[in-house]
Amino acid sequence: MSDTQNAMTGKGGSGALSILVTVFFFWGFIAAGNGVFIPFCKHYFQLDQFQSQLIDFAFYLAYYLGALVLYAIASVFGKDVIAKWGYKNSIVYGLLFSAVGAVVMILAVNANTFPGMLAGLFAVALGFSLQQTAANPFAALLGTPETGAHRITLGGGINSFGTAIGPIIVALALFGTTIAKDEQINSLGLDKVTILYACVGALFVVAAALFFFSKKLPAGQFETDTEKSPKALMTLGVMTFFLVMVFVPVFRSYMVTTTDAAKLEAIQTERFAWLVAGLALIVLTLLMALLSAGKKPEGWGAMQYPQLILGMLAIFTYVGVEVTIQSNLGELLKQPDFGAYTSSQVAPFISIYWGSLMVGRWTGSIKVFEPSASTRTMLMFLVPIVAFGVVLGVNSLAQNDVSPFYWYIVCIVIQAIAFYATQDKPAKTLMVFSLLGVAFMLAGIFTTGRIATYAFLSGGLFCSIMWPCIFVLAIAGLGKYTSQGSAFLIMMILGGAIIPPIQGKLADIKTIGIHQSYWVPAIGFAYLAWFAYAVRRILQKQGIDYDATIGAGH
Repeated sequence: MSDTQNAMTGKGGSGALSILVTVFFFWGFIAAGNGVFIPFCKHYFQLDQFQSQLIDFAFYLAYYLGALVLYAIASVFGKDVIAKWGYKNSIVYGLLFSAVGAVVMILAVNANTFPGMLAGLFAVALGFSLQQTAANPFAALLGTPETGAHRITLGGGINSFGTAIGPIIVALALFGTTIAKDEQINSLGLDKVTILYACVGALFVVAAALFFFSKKLPAGQFETDTEKSPKALMTLGVMTFFLVMVFVPVFRSYMVTTTDAAKLEAIQTERFAWLVAGLALIVLTLLMALLSAGKKPEGWGAMQYPQLILGMLAIFTYVGVEVTIQSNLGELLKQPDFGAYTSSQVAPFISIYWGSLMVGRWTGSIKVFEPSASTRTMLMFLVPIVAFGVVLGVNSLAQNDVSPFYWYIVCIVIQAIAFYATQDKPAKTLMVFSLLGVAFMLAGIFTTGRIATYAFLSGGLFCSIMWPCIFVLAIAGLGKYTSQGSAFLIMMILGGAIIPPIQGKLADIKTIGIHQSYWVPAIGFAYLAWFAYAVRRILQKQGIDYDATIGAGH
């Protein structure tokens, strides 16, 4: 292990990191592109809002199942399979698997089948799951331990650049322009999707070759024993089994077609009940594990720590909130009170949303460059403005009208002030940003037009730093279980598969509608604020005052 670390901290570290961050870009590019892909599929396949959210369901479910399989193998055999393959090879395997997913997508497009396209997206994301499991610790090791977390955040900034331009490029690929007219949308076929994913698949293969033949990237290969946790493995296995049972009727209801209004309403009611049951199953399972592990920690591994289990729920909630805001944004913007935009015209709004995450992550990455205190304070206000300018510039180059977003700079300034006030302290940062998230979601719910649109877009600003803050708080004090705890947290990306369909189903209920469905992210932000409050006290009881000793650095 020491030889590998020495190789990673050598002079080629910066060059190796520049190669590694390309996969961070891919994750953001594809995930954000779904925001444009969802309204396109909704129109083409004549889906309701819930059915269109199955795109996110398939995509983020793959992260959970991929991480679960890797954990199960490690738990049964006591060996970390990623470490045995090596970080470099694991990323190559993941990229090739994603390329296979792109091929599946092309075959499904030619067969004109939406379930087949979901299978393709699932395979692409399954490859991403393997890439992410390897790339995050790989980035941490490509240099000194003190700046490891900041390198991950820098990767997150590149990821966010991918999310900012992804919607624009996908819109260009599907519509030939980001401002297509209704008649262009109505005449669209799936041939454009074929071209898009042929290009994406080719990029995956090229990236895999780049990684495989790169001499700058060390293998990152070493043998390590993994702490066994039979109770945690059984708990997650049982939860997964029942989740499958819950979602079978959900998918069965998707396949039913009827024009009978009464039957359709009954199907939608049943579908919503099963969705809520799935959410309840996850929450109750983790809370039962929390209680059980608190009484008898043996056999629970990382899940014996309350900060980890509550952190798993926090990651689940955060990812769900981040995804559901933008996944339902296209439908919201079609409403007369929000501008009555067409499917192709929502691309710049999706870009601004994901660009908001870039703004926050670029600001959070300032510490990587170790500026002086005064320079850092200046950059804390300058970087967000520059990052916002980049997002506007990209949209301008795509010939989008950016004038509706000029006053969004007010929201950027509010975020910059929040960064300055929280001073890189993870619990405090998470608390303040979560409360701002609640406040802005409520502002959006109780207003309409430009103000409400800005409020919902601001969800990206406040989500931007949540992953690293939750992550470091959840794994604090885990010791030898840190690696296992990290794997559990990655599984909880599952929130992106569960929460958006629930909001989509609420939006389909006439008495609620798409606008009021945004109570879902508001409630999510409220839980994250509570987690920030609770986890600090949990850690203090364990003798860890994280805010007093370590800055978040994200």
